[in-house]
Amino acid sequence: MTYLLQHFWPGGTEDQYRAQLAAVHPSTGLPEGQIYHVAGPADGGFLITAVWDSKESCERFVQGALMARMPVEGGFDGKPEERTAEVVNLQTS
Repeated sequence: MTYLLQHFWPGGTEDQYRAQLAAVHPSTGLPEGQIYHVAGPADGGFLITAVWDSKESCERFVQGALMARMPVEGGFDGKPEERTAEVVNLQTS
């Protein structure tokens, strides 16, 4: 089942996001299993939302790439506020 992951990094900036992205995403694009990625500044920090083909793919990335490479030089500090959901509706144009 498609899976949604949302991270909010309090106090996070676009520069930190770009450093983090360069360190944990493949240079060819999205990590295996990720089908959608969107990010931007939000009130008080930086918000990242990703849609995955499955919860297992998401967890593999979070544990094997994201958290395993923390801290990233120039990247986010600490742990994000996290929300997840099993997707019941995914629409694209």
